[in-house]
This record gives sequence, structure tokens and C-alpha cells, in this order.
Amino acid sequence: MTSPIATATADSPASDAAPSVGRRGRELLAAARPFAEENRTRSWWHVVESFGVFFAVLTGAAFAPYWWVKLPLSILAGLVAVRLFILYHDFQHTAILRGSKLADAIMWVYGVYVLTPKNVWRQTHNYHHAHTAKIVGSNVGSYLMVTTEIWEKMSAKERLVYKAYRHPLTIFFAYFTVFLYGMCLSSFQRNPRKNWDSMFAVVTHVAMAVLVPYFFGWQAYLFLWFIPLFVATMSGAYLFYAQHNYPDIHVQPREEWEYSRAALESSSYMEMGPVLQWLTGNIGFHHVHHLNPTIPFYRLPEAMAAIPELQAPGKTALTFGEITRCFELKLWDSASGRMVGYPS
Repeated sequence: MTSPIATATADSPASDAAPSVGRRGRELLAAARPFAEENRTRSWWHVVESFGVFFAVLTGAAFAPYWWVKLPLSILAGLVAVRLFILYHDFQHTAILRGSKLADAIMWVYGVYVLTPKNVWRQTHNYHHAHTAKIVGSNVGSYLMVTTEIWEKMSAKERLVYKAYRHPLTIFFAYFTVFLYGMCLSSFQRNPRKNWDSMFAVVTHVAMAVLVPYFFGWQAYLFLWFIPLFVATMSGAYLFYAQHNYPDIHVQPREEWEYSRAALESSSYMEMGPVLQWLTGNIGFHHVHHLNPTIPFYRLPEAMAAIPELQAPGKTALTFGEITRCFELKLWDSASGRMVGYPS
């Protein structure tokens, strides 16, 4: 029997017409295009700066005499690794250092380290940008989302799988669930020849789990490898979740989907202070990034400040209350035009 997840678009009522205020489509894309111009010196500075901070913090964790000093440094290294991921992410979008063989080598190694190899990342993430918040068809490279109508037609097994995908524990243990399995093992099983680097990443991580404790002790593995990666993958998984699962999101049926509207109304602006903005590489300006993914991360605030249509986005934040609100959103209710929780 065919899954209703793949077939129920006709049962979803048409959304309201896109708002007519402000520029849309090609006009808005043209307004954002000048900000895609890269300052190559600035890009290289951010690469050197960010990797320098990362290795400095790891060195501190390695030589700290007590575990209660090692632990916060290890967690901080994981947060800096989130910033490194934004550099990797921007490079894959050709937003920074396009054509640089040195940058390509650095980012390839980083992709293996963070269990997001170049091949599968480009396949899934480019699809995500082209189908953001589309009912149905947005689940590749993103968290599965269905309407309340589709939910009613799903089998018990399908509902269980859906709940597992969106469960907070899945995001908390993202190192194993989203990255080790979701990004690497599943992509290699799907196409071993095309995604050979996914298996290389898995083998590398298994080897590190065996060799580092054997030669350097379990504390070296825990504080210099596992905890930084656990923090980085968990943080990245939640950021991605909240960027497309927040109270003000608008979801479009496939037949009415429009790119610029999806960028402005289906990607959040995450309010942060300067420290968190640095650690997350301005990814909180996610609606700007989705409008034009070739804008370098360091120019996203500039673009938002200059383009009026980008200045009233749906918002969320990294507070306990906002995180709780985002996790409560599970299904798209076409009738009310908003995300809701599971039926009682």
C-alpha cells in the first residue's frame, strides 16, 4: 500500500495567496545579489581565525590538569566547531573561496571529521534549498514534515517513524542518529560508489574510538574528540530544526510553492547576542541565507539591514521557552495555517 506521506498533497487545502506587499521573486533575488560578492581576504581570515581558536581550545583541554577544566573547554571546542561548519557550509555553497584547492582540501577533511562528507552534503542540502517547507517533498536533507490530514491517513508504523525523526532525543544524540547513521551509513547503503566518502568518515570515527583510547587514554578520546563532536552535532541538528520548525513558519503546497516566499516565510531569524552570532557564523539570519545561499555568512547581517523585505521575519531564539515552543510543533495544519502539536 502506498504511503500517504508521498501521495496526500491533493488533500491539503490551498494556502492563502502570497502577500503582495514588497518585492518578490526575481526582483527580490536581484536586490540580494550584490551581497553575494565575496571579500576573499576576509574569507581566508575567518578560516584561519576560526580554526586557530578551535585548535587553541582543544590544546587547552589536552593540557588542562583537571577534568572540570577539560570539560568546559571541550564543550567550547564543540561550539567553535559549529562555526567551522558554517565555513564548510558556505564553501559548499560557493559563497566563500570558490575554486581554491587549498580550501577544498581543508573543507574535505573537516567534512569527514564532522560526519558530513562533501558528496552527501551537496546532494541533500542543495535539494533542501530547492524545496524548503514544501508539502510534500521537503524531507530530503531536512526533518520530515506532514500535514494534519496526512497524519490521519498514516499507519501506526509511519507515525512512530515520524515521531522518532522529530523527537528531542534524536536531536540530542545527533552524533549517532542524524550524522553517523543519517548522513553517512544510510547514504553509503543507498549508493556506495557515489558516497564512498561517507563510509570513509564512518571508518575514521570508529578507528578514532579504538585507537585514541588505546594509545592516549580514554580522557583524550572523551575530551578531545567525542565531547566536541557530540556538542557540535547536537547544536547543529537543533539549529537546523528550529530554522524550519518555528511558530511563525508558513508551509506551501507543492503546486503553489514559490522560492522567495519560502525563504522569507519558511526560514527563521534566530535572535542572538554577538558571542552566539560568532559561534554560529550568523546562521541565525537564515531567511537571508535561503534567499541567496551564495551570500557569505559575514555579509548576511548587512543584507538584512539593507533590504526592507528581510526585516520582518518569523523569529525564534535559543532560550528555554523558545526551544520548548519549537519542539512542540509537529504537524502543519492547513486549515489554521500554522504548525500544531500531535492530536490528543
